[in-house]
Amino acid sequence: MPDTEMFALEQVCKSYGAAYTLHPLDLHIRKGEIVALIGPSGAGKTTCLNMLAGTIRPDAGSLRIAGKPAESYASGKQLAKVVGMIRQQFDLVGSLPVIHNVLAGRLHEWGLGKSLLSFLFPQDKPIAADALHRVGLADKLYDKTANLSGGEQQRVALARLLVQHPQAILADEPIASLDPARAEDVLGMLVRLVREENLTLVSSLHSVELARQFFERMIAIKEGRIFFDLPTAQVTDQLISELYQLEHAHGTGAS
Repeated sequence: MPDTEMFALEQVCKSYGAAYTLHPLDLHIRKGEIVALIGPSGAGKTTCLNMLAGTIRPDAGSLRIAGKPAESYASGKQLAKVVGMIRQQFDLVGSLPVIHNVLAGRLHEWGLGKSLLSFLFPQDKPIAADALHRVGLADKLYDKTANLSGGEQQRVALARLLVQHPQAILADEPIASLDPARAEDVLGMLVRLVREENLTLVSSLHSVELARQFFERMIAIKEGRIFFDLPTAQVTDQLISELYQLEHAHGTGAS
């Protein structure tokens, strides 16, 4: 496989019962690309991301991650070295100090003994401290995670990804629970960090405006099919209107 390939879906489909979530589709994403997945709710964006993450397998077709068949990754720990995931719920343990949530990104590198020891005496503390500094939370190392604001918690989740050192980051509506100002701030930070680390980013978004502002490629999914796949500069208002046509017919907005 080409060295530049990060993800490849070829004639992939996924169904639950009689309903197709993803119809047979092809999708190729190169290393270093910054890609937004957009489309109506229920279109299949989250299913697509979970498939790229290797957490669900297609019913048919093939999936390659970093040039290797998805089934060749024998464990979640192997996949964690390649792909990191961030969700709108943050996936943090609120009762723990921030440092423990950040260091969860190192668990795939540690054995059981070191993982257990770290709950008493945090291991790799300088790595966690550096990651928190990069996301603007250097003074929150030992704060209780639940006491942080939503925007701060999402920054903790970003710091956890930094210490994980994946090749690609998948983000499923990472700013959906944030107010507009914090959403733009967190998304801008995510894209900046991805560029600094030369990573691949694929993120689902409700906001077309933010997709246009921060992403270089937009893939639209509608009813389980790719509706368009274009450089952001080529995405017209007409295409966006057609993508969300069903929602307009029911009186809802596009973002």
